[in-house]
Amino acid sequence: MMADETTAETEAAAKAADPAPEAAATAEAPAASDTDALLAEVAELKNRLLRTLAEMENLRRRTEREIADSRQYAVANFARDMLTVGDNLRRAIDAVPKEQRGDGDATLAALIDGVEVTERGLEQALTKFGVRRVETKGQKFDPAMHQAMFEMESAELPPGTVAEEIQAGYAIGERVLRPALVAIVKRPKPVVVTAESANPAPPDEPVG
Repeated sequence: MMADETTAETEAAAKAADPAPEAAATAEAPAASDTDALLAEVAELKNRLLRTLAEMENLRRRTEREIADSRQYAVANFARDMLTVGDNLRRAIDAVPKEQRGDGDATLAALIDGVEVTERGLEQALTKFGVRRVETKGQKFDPAMHQAMFEMESAELPPGTVAEEIQAGYAIGERVLRPALVAIVKRPKPVVVTAESANPAPPDEPVG
């Protein structure tokens, strides 16, 4: 009995003297929990950073696009007014018949040449700022670019095609400054064949 009691007391004393295993197990649990929390926080911060960078990139692109649009379309109203000036120059040129330009009147010829040079200079200036003429004849009718004034039959062009240009249209970038006034092709009316047209009556014989 004495030996057993001595052994039990020895083991208890040893456990009391060396509490390291239990303490180590207790310390490992909080350490693992803190690591998981730090990793989760790092992941959240990384996601926030990526979202912020994406928003900044979108803002940069949107700002660049707005600046480019502002530069391109800043002259839209002015260019639209200049189109009226160009129309008046063209009317002045067309008002003088071609046969009168070569009849020896030097003053008239110089005047027409000056108006034509002014018209070309105006067109070059508009082109410099991105203004372009809308394509019309032979093109498929586009309600965004063309304004139909009337229809006409044509055996050469398919229906819905622009046949004639009445007034030139212009655009700047993707915006229409003025639609082109055009005539479009319509489907020809079918020819109705009647019995009389298929078998015309013989001409009357002359009375002799």
